[in-house]
Amino acid sequence: MEEETVRDAISAPDAQGRPRRVTRRFPLFTRDTARPEGGGRAASGAAPAPARQWPLLVVLGTVALGLLVTALDAFRVGILLIGVGLLAGAVLRWMLPGVGMLAVRSRFTDISTYGVLGLVIVLLALMAQPQPWLEIPFLKDTLHSTVTR
Repeated sequence: MEEETVRDAISAPDAQGRPRRVTRRFPLFTRDTARPEGGGRAASGAAPAPARQWPLLVVLGTVALGLLVTALDAFRVGILLIGVGLLAGAVLRWMLPGVGMLAVRSRFTDISTYGVLGLVIVLLALMAQPQPWLEIPFLKDTLHSTVTR
């Protein structure tokens, strides 16, 4: 009996470990997607479900705490917590080999996205009016020259 050959671009190996890919053409329909690098469990499979996703829970918990603090009228501290939570996500994605569902895309894309968004949120929180904690002189001059023209 002849073994059936797969004719589309499936690259997963079969039960014997042989690649089933026989053509370089992409399939007409995508049947599955690859898990992002580092998308494995952050804890062993024996651990309960929340413990396996602790990096994501740390980031979401910090952001939720920041939203709560912001809702309770301490906007600058709350927004700083949100930014710090995203920066923590970037650090966790960089340092840990497996971060569970915190891994969304490639490692580089996740670190860049979490890092840039976290940094921008922290800087905006520090520069928020009234009485900013951080003043950048050239920004005030730039804004003044664009508004007066």
